[in-house]
Amino acid sequence: MKHFWLVKQEPSSYSWSDFVAEGQTSWTGVRNYAARNNLRRMRKGDEVLFYHSGEDKAVVGIAKVMRTAYRDPTAKDGDWSTVDLAPLKPLRHPVTLREIKDNSRLKGIPLVRLSRLSAMPLAESAFREIVKMACDR
Repeated sequence: MKHFWLVKQEPSSYSWSDFVAEGQTSWTGVRNYAARNNLRRMRKGDEVLFYHSGEDKAVVGIAKVMRTAYRDPTAKDGDWSTVDLAPLKPLRHPVTLREIKDNSRLKGIPLVRLSRLSAMPLAESAFREIVKMACDR
């Protein structure tokens, strides 16, 4: 069964454009236990919304899990994991955090409730709603 996720990244560190240029990346550097556990729950083929944090605060694209969790090679110590992601497509129009917060169907999603979490699950309905919002403008 496919699951749906959202990952956050500061665009000045690694933007959607960087991601597309690379074609695939290992989602390294996660050092939060809840986010790490979410990475470990991701399965090959799951779909992932790519969110620009910082000033942009918007969902900008859709990615896909290409490889399930494995040891994060950037971790000097501790039990940290990474997954491999590949970009699928940009959203026609970025969906801002403000638009997400203003949508009553998205009030309870982790992006709104747990704003600092860098990798989070989404219900399929929330994932589809955000993608729909990008197309409805």
